[in-house]
Amino acid sequence: MLTAFRRLASTWVAKLLFVLLIASFAVWGIGDTIRDFGRDNAVARVNGAPIEIEEAQAAIRREMQRLSRQLGGQFDNDPRIRRAVAQQAIEQLVLDRVLRAEAASLGIAVPDSAVRDFIFSIQGFRGLSGQFERPVFENFLRSNDLTEAAFLALVRADLARQQLVLAVRAGAAVPDTLAGPLVQWQQEQRSASLVILPLTAAPEPPPPEEAQLRRYHENNPDRFSSPEYREAGVAVLTAERISREVEISDADLAAAYDSRRGQYETPERRRLEQVLVQDEEKAKAIAAAWSGGADFATVTREAEAAGGQAVELGAIDRAGLPFPQLAEAAFTAAPGTVTAPVKTDFGWHVLKVEGVEPGATRSLAEVRDQLRQELTAEKAADLAFERANQVEDALAGGATLAEAAQRFNLGFATLRTDGNGLDPEGKAVELPVIEAARAPLLRAIFSTEKGAAPRLAETEAGFVAVDVKEVTPPALRPFEQVEPQVREAFIADAKRREMEERAAALLAAVRGGKTLADAAREAGFGVREVGAITRDQRDGPVPAEILAPLFELKANEPTMARTRDGFAVAQLLEVTRPDPATDPAAIIRVKTETSQAMAGDFETEYVAALRNRSDVRINPRLLDTLAQP
Repeated sequence: MLTAFRRLASTWVAKLLFVLLIASFAVWGIGDTIRDFGRDNAVARVNGAPIEIEEAQAAIRREMQRLSRQLGGQFDNDPRIRRAVAQQAIEQLVLDRVLRAEAASLGIAVPDSAVRDFIFSIQGFRGLSGQFERPVFENFLRSNDLTEAAFLALVRADLARQQLVLAVRAGAAVPDTLAGPLVQWQQEQRSASLVILPLTAAPEPPPPEEAQLRRYHENNPDRFSSPEYREAGVAVLTAERISREVEISDADLAAAYDSRRGQYETPERRRLEQVLVQDEEKAKAIAAAWSGGADFATVTREAEAAGGQAVELGAIDRAGLPFPQLAEAAFTAAPGTVTAPVKTDFGWHVLKVEGVEPGATRSLAEVRDQLRQELTAEKAADLAFERANQVEDALAGGATLAEAAQRFNLGFATLRTDGNGLDPEGKAVELPVIEAARAPLLRAIFSTEKGAAPRLAETEAGFVAVDVKEVTPPALRPFEQVEPQVREAFIADAKRREMEERAAALLAAVRGGKTLADAAREAGFGVREVGAITRDQRDGPVPAEILAPLFELKANEPTMARTRDGFAVAQLLEVTRPDPATDPAAIIRVKTETSQAMAGDFETEYVAALRNRSDVRINPRLLDTLAQP
């Protein structure tokens, strides 16, 4: 037999088989390279410059974490949300590249001194001495997975972008010819006749016959069907559960406090007003007048006459001012005083310090409990990832979900529930999570296919694995079982139709020439006159549903709206428009608000124009991959 094999191995057929075998192993071994040959591995390119996968993943991760912190239990980490977040994060990276390219093409340079001064002005990098401390800075770099060179490059690019964007925003100024009508629009008041028709005032309809109820039951299956139920085993691994195993020493607390001291320092904030003009002599004249007692309205007129603008900056810290010389002037001036003119790339600034909110530092004793909770949560999160890998290995090795849960101390439950967490008897199902995580866990249960092998997936409820055993689809409940609910719904609908018809009759009567007051008295309804109605009314006498339609009417025109409790009919009686000249403070406020809104629009349009003229290419294949959990 061995001799026969040796003889076969020496033939050309055997040699050909060996060549094919070697080639097949080579293809298997470098399959990814062969499949990706000729493909672009950049998530996007801007004017040919790539945005690599690692950078995009980091941006998506940061955005997901931000949304999770902001929304808490309301954050739904489903595939559609992930794709939207991925698209937004990549678009931000694209816009960043576009603005960098524009700054470079215009020759905008940020000197090292400006980068240094900006970093030194960041309150979070200061220690107990109030000065920049390198250990605090280095801890920030480590916690954000950044090198010093990378962070400096980010700051330099951001300062360059600020020069671009602030130059565009500086052109936003609202003339009086626009501010006056806006004030008039905002402060316009209306009076109206109003009739409220609550459903509780509707007469009782005739008792429905059984045939009517049965037809109503059949025609509204969604209202009288049982929900979909799922029977499943659920295992949950949460940092909160693992935190019971974590111990934090006093030394850990002290070290963490030193490294995070900037988090417990509230920077001094100052309430500032600013004038910006292009001429130094005009700036000096305005500063002198302001120091001499001129009010902000007068200063605003002088600034606009000089081709500049005046704005209320509000409460702001040092880091909120884009130029170190501005921050130095604002934070060395005494409260209530006006600074000398300060020169920046945008012109001459004059600042007035309206007030000071002093900074403060909380001691370790004050933040001990909070810091212990934070450290416990961080260590528990690290342990959770390690244990999740162990659970995944166990499930891949053939362990059942219940076995893995018992071995690794997971929360586990076997349950039968609908999408609202109720059992067939209408009682709340006990889930192995805190109350805030019930909704995410239920979504995981109802998004898992029946019979699919359980896999541990990260959700806002923690790491969750679901084993769906049985799915009971929705079904119309028998009429005899839900007859009381059908009768109640039928009567409620009859009352709603009755009140809607009465409201429509009032509307028709007014359109036919009667006043709403006369039509209401003839129909037996109470009517009242309501005055001083404004567009931004909150919790007033006019239902919110009819407020917007009321401001679209001409004098004596009627309108009708469905409200939360029934229906409302209104007739406009009078329109009162104020004279903006009598309220200069309102003019200043509207000009400030509108200027800020216009500046935002200018910036958006400018960035969009830069993007449109750039060569932007996004790789949809990699975007889909990054959007996967």
